[in-house]
Amino acid sequence: MDVRLEPWSDSHLDLLRRINTPAMRRHVGGPESPELLLARHRRYLELPSLGGTMYAVLADGERAGSIAHHRREWRGAEVHEAGWNVLPEFQGRGVAAAAGRALLTALRALVAADPAAPGVLHAFPAVDNAPSNALCARLGFSCDGPCAFEYPQRSGRFLHSNDWRLRLR
Repeated sequence: MDVRLEPWSDSHLDLLRRINTPAMRRHVGGPESPELLLARHRRYLELPSLGGTMYAVLADGERAGSIAHHRREWRGAEVHEAGWNVLPEFQGRGVAAAAGRALLTALRALVAADPAAPGVLHAFPAVDNAPSNALCARLGFSCDGPCAFEYPQRSGRFLHSNDWRLRLR
């Protein structure tokens, strides 16, 4: 299967709507209202100006999910954070792993070109999200154990997540 990453654009709002289901969002608090979803889409479009990138994941040319990295503060240090979604019809076919490897390649190039960029990537899947935790291990992350992770940032809502980290340089 050919898996590629495509930078997020206005044309990906429909993909975001397809991701916004009870099943797909069960580990992060459930679906968002249309207004919140549109605000999320706008934030995704602005990510490059903030040192991050949201991508649509394409599998054999079809929109299969999304994957991103962005900068954030974590425990007093600036780090990169990654997150992903793979639509149900593409799950279990290696799409997430291929997208994760592509994201790591792009992010490592970005970090190599910018010595001031954070050199660590974190991912925070819910403790009970077995597929995402397995993906972190498959991609070479190390687990620092469970943590209370605020999602979305500055929302005051905390998830019971695992803190996975990977050195980028």
